[in-house]
Amino acid sequence: MAGLRLPPDARPRPGKVHPGPAEAAAPRRFVIYRFDPDAGPPPRLDTYTLDLETCGPMVLDALIKIKNEVDPTLSFRRSCREGICGSCAMNINGRNTLACTRRIDQYPDELRIFPLPHRPVIKDLVTDLSRFYRQYAAVEPWLKDRTPPPPDRERLQSPEERARLVGLEECILCACCSTSCPSYWWNEARFLGPAALLQAYRWIQDSRDEATAERLDALDDAYRLYRCHTIMNCTEACPKGLDPSRAIAGIKRLLALRRL
Repeated sequence: MAGLRLPPDARPRPGKVHPGPAEAAAPRRFVIYRFDPDAGPPPRLDTYTLDLETCGPMVLDALIKIKNEVDPTLSFRRSCREGICGSCAMNINGRNTLACTRRIDQYPDELRIFPLPHRPVIKDLVTDLSRFYRQYAAVEPWLKDRTPPPPDRERLQSPEERARLVGLEECILCACCSTSCPSYWWNEARFLGPAALLQAYRWIQDSRDEATAERLDALDDAYRLYRCHTIMNCTEACPKGLDPSRAIAGIKRLLALRRL
């Protein structure tokens, strides 16, 4: 299923209301985006009320409880539950984040849960990230070397060289940053986006990599790199606390130095 991108005027309509138990000690409402392209548009917003006394503390716990006990038709991605895999990225109360690392009590009122913005919706909270992964692959995120490795040891780095990768290699490819970037929304076919550019800079900064010039040549493009206008949404959205905007600025700085 390739997914379906909805037109801008396809606002979700009010959907089903699933009341919570009458004896709920700590009721909390969850308003969740629902859309099944096989059933046809328009999308809707379903409301679920859970008793937090019988639910785990995280937003992902609530989604699992809804699927297991209230509405088995709800679709979402999840895997590690530890903020490592990036599978459960979604938009919660207007911010891209991971459902497994956000506590329900961080939100004072009802929770409004949507899929990542500006991605084709496959079903409910599941979006099509095929283009996102192709852009990641386009930066060739692997070590490129021309000299053979030492015969008796690994390719070594000094502590200082290793420290240059801190804040770059921890990306989990959740797509929270790229899907929060207006430049990515407007130019997604040609702009690589914050996540891919962060990974490009990770390999440019790796002292063991021997293709820096080649990597910079590939990025020196009006769209692939320079559609970034330093809006900073990407840095604010990253659930791992990384700074894609700084990495993009680092690439621009290296390209500027080459022209001097």
